[in-house]
Amino acid sequence: MKRLFALSRIALLLPLLALLVARAEAQAVPSLENIKSQEELDKAIASLDAALFDSYNRCDLEKFSSFFVDDVEFYHDQGGVTLGREKLTESIKKNICGRVTRELVPGTLQVHYMKGYGAVEMGVHRFHHPGHEDTEPVGEGRFIHLWQYKDGAWKITRVISYDHHAAAK
Repeated sequence: MKRLFALSRIALLLPLLALLVARAEAQAVPSLENIKSQEELDKAIASLDAALFDSYNRCDLEKFSSFFVDDVEFYHDQGGVTLGREKLTESIKKNICGRVTRELVPGTLQVHYMKGYGAVEMGVHRFHHPGHEDTEPVGEGRFIHLWQYKDGAWKITRVISYDHHAAAK
């Protein structure tokens, strides 16, 4: 009986623990109005970039899609335009999951404040093809992410991914 009581208490506490973890994760990046320096902005956006592409690399589509507004616009020099979070997430599922991983090229990240809106992030990233590195070259490209801080959350509203080519060896 004691064991059953203990298990029922644990079962009741699990949703609360999950909520607390989710809130702690959401609060890990400061709000736009709480960022007081370029260094803090750089750190915030770098943290968001790392979390975004961790979910991309692990194919955690629910987490991945949470980084985008519903009406995101994604412009790709080779793939064309993708409109909407649902279509973008489906494209990642179909073309990326299990096939491609992304890494930010160290030293290329640039972040600029956008008054009353958020930030623009620019950089260079590389794309690897796990298990196929001998037949699929490492790709490289440039990107621009427009981050908006609204309703207590940082979300990407626009993406431009361009200048894709084989990375220099």
